[in-house]
Amino acid sequence: MQTQSAKDAKYNFGRLIDTARAEPVVIEKHGRPVVVVLAIEEYQRLVAIETAHASAGAIAANVSGKSHD
Repeated sequence: MQTQSAKDAKYNFGRLIDTARAEPVVIEKHGRPVVVVLAIEEYQRLVAIETAHASAGAIAANVSGKSHD
């Protein structure tokens, strides 16, 4: 995972996009990580995992008789 400053990301946005398509990029502001830029395919993969995890939790709650609020 690469790291870039917010300033570098701003002035080299095309390079940021190219890099993020290959691997996630951490963007730092004042030396502290604030966001991660990643390819849409990776984002969709993570959302699918989260959705499956939430569904499994809901199923487990229904089986045990508990509601999931």
